[in-house]
Amino acid sequence: MSENNNNAQVLTEEMDFERPDHAWQTIRRLWRSTGDQHKRLAVVLVSVILYTFLSIIAPLYSAYIVDLLWNNIKETITNGSTFQVTWAAGGRDIVFLLLLYLATALFYTLQSFLMASFAENLSLRLRTEISEKLNRLPLAFFDRTKTGAILSRTVNDLDKTAEALQTGMLKLFTAVGMVIGSLVMMFRFSILLTLVFLAFTGIALAATNFVSAKTLQSAMKRQQCVSNVTARVEEAYSGRVIIKAFNQEEISSENMHKATEELAEATKKADFMINAINPAIRMINRFGQVLIAVLAGKMLLEGRLTVGVFQAFFQYVNQASEPLTEAAYMVNSMQSALASLERIYKLLDEEELSSEPAFPSVVEQAKGTVEFRDVRFGYTPDNILMHNINFSVKPGQKVAIVGSTGAGKTTLINLLMRFYELNGGKIILDGIDIRDMTRSNLRSNFGMVLQDTWLFGGTIAENIAYSKPGAAREEIIAAAKAARVDFFVRTMPHGYDTVLSNDAENISIGQRQLLTIARVFLCNPAVIILDEATSSVDTRTEIEIGKAMKELMKNRTSFVIAHRLSTIIDADLILFMQNGNIIEQGTHEDLLKAKGAYADLYYSQFA
Repeated sequence: MSENNNNAQVLTEEMDFERPDHAWQTIRRLWRSTGDQHKRLAVVLVSVILYTFLSIIAPLYSAYIVDLLWNNIKETITNGSTFQVTWAAGGRDIVFLLLLYLATALFYTLQSFLMASFAENLSLRLRTEISEKLNRLPLAFFDRTKTGAILSRTVNDLDKTAEALQTGMLKLFTAVGMVIGSLVMMFRFSILLTLVFLAFTGIALAATNFVSAKTLQSAMKRQQCVSNVTARVEEAYSGRVIIKAFNQEEISSENMHKATEELAEATKKADFMINAINPAIRMINRFGQVLIAVLAGKMLLEGRLTVGVFQAFFQYVNQASEPLTEAAYMVNSMQSALASLERIYKLLDEEELSSEPAFPSVVEQAKGTVEFRDVRFGYTPDNILMHNINFSVKPGQKVAIVGSTGAGKTTLINLLMRFYELNGGKIILDGIDIRDMTRSNLRSNFGMVLQDTWLFGGTIAENIAYSKPGAAREEIIAAAKAARVDFFVRTMPHGYDTVLSNDAENISIGQRQLLTIARVFLCNPAVIILDEATSSVDTRTEIEIGKAMKELMKNRTSFVIAHRLSTIIDADLILFMQNGNIIEQGTHEDLLKAKGAYADLYYSQFA
């Protein structure tokens, strides 16, 4: 539930933060990052200008045609002749107007196509940059960043940015030109009618801003309810066995009903606000258009307006009113996109892993000599956790790391694997500072079995071979036998070709652990790290794995994190950690004789 709540909190936080902190900096960076598409944007801008110009000219020209035809009609009525539209008398003008509208449609199609291409190319580029960036980020970033936040950057923010650029920015460009051009032409025809239009438009915009604020609150409430329902669904599904075991189905159902009822109520209010705003605004605009029609009709009867100008004025009213009505939406859309883009750039600016050495030292097959020299480390420079850690391990030795939860056992292993960088001192593998090696080369000499198993959607054979891609089936089976996992695999419907899916829930936790152990057997590393590797298996299986591990660890250095001290009494070196530091080290017998913290912990397990 905690991870689900975190993800829900991320969504809520981002709804509260839909305006960029540094809009112009973000715009300038976007401009720089799209350098190869500036020509395409230039074509879009020219297309927008031509589209807007033709859209403004078309009603004006239509006024000329209507007046021409109307005068011809009146003349034929006066003369008693038949009205005809010839090529010279109106036909040529109608065809030219048709070509104007056709050119307008072509420029609109061109700018839409180019802008869609621009937005999708930008989305692809940013998605690629994020993917590559995530591979270069240190483990500390993922420790402090919620999973939901990372997913939101790579999915929601990118989609929002692409959609806003593809539609919102294009509408914004065309709206500005259309409104300015239409108002200029409207003032040219009639100052009075234009002022009436602006008055009602101002009322509509004020109403839009007022209702939009209420709509945003309703939408935020609905999103919070959606997040709550989603979290409860995931919680109930993942804990369905426990819910049944403790007869909590009724309470779980009540909680779910309560959450869905809150969602239904919030959705009803949000939908009402969203669906009511457009009709309300349009009704205000229609009132304005009715008043304009009455005044224009009066002016038409008085001869102050022609029929052509009358119909052209209403075309300009429509061309100006729609963009003005959508202005708040377009501005909010662009602000939201800039906020999303700002968050994406913030992710891309995260501090990366330190660079690899220019001329790295290479260890093809480590012997297993490990030494910590005056190692200092803290998750932040001003809060050092480890002070002057010193110990050395010879090839083939077994090192046990013990201590209470949070003592720093796993952190010590993470430093050895160079998941974190040191604040001071050195870690040496076979006489080479691990910072002089590439991370890939360093980690190729290690094999890890963690307490938390990780299996991906694929066959059992593919999961075992994850540590050695391309391994032969015979090698996979040999590793499975060594890990005491071959027997249960052969009882599966398709043996090694059985597909694991849905977090491998079709096998037990202990069996998952055995598969991860078989994975390490297959890669046959020089140094082995076991982080409570047998915590999820039964005692008999643990004994069998212990025998196999003992055979595997011959002539190989091994680091074992254990809470059950009975499993590590044969270790060559025991490190007892407390608050991030090693307070005792030695063999089992030496530490018992010392009657210190290790002895107290050991005897407490048999009290």
